[in-house]
Amino acid sequence: MFVHVLLYQVGTKDEGIHSIDLKGKTIVLMFEDIDDAERYCGLLDAQDFPVPKVEIIEKSEIENFCYEAGYESRFVKKGFIPQSEEDRLLISPPVNNIDSQPIDNINIEEENSRIPSNKLDLIKKQLENLL
Repeated sequence: MFVHVLLYQVGTKDEGIHSIDLKGKTIVLMFEDIDDAERYCGLLDAQDFPVPKVEIIEKSEIENFCYEAGYESRFVKKGFIPQSEEDRLLISPPVNNIDSQPIDNINIEEENSRIPSNKLDLIKKQLENLL
């Protein structure tokens, strides 16, 4: 059986597959219907996400890829109707892109507390040398 998946930079060394984070799990969507996959791409574009290309791939190939990568795959049937908020993410992308969260969301003090002070001093010295 073939499914439609969303790929980025198809045919390049940086090729990647669209995924969503759901309760700490990486989920790869497999659409039964190309129209559903293209609509999802349109919703990504409307939210200023990078827009992937819809590609048709053997379902077992995606499932094997997900298994090897530690991801989960979710099959989105034609005419799928969400029954929960979690299900809604299978037909409409989340509002935030994990990879592009603004830096002001990071608690700098908390991050710094994980770095030993001698390491921080070395980093500061290296940054000063750049000036």
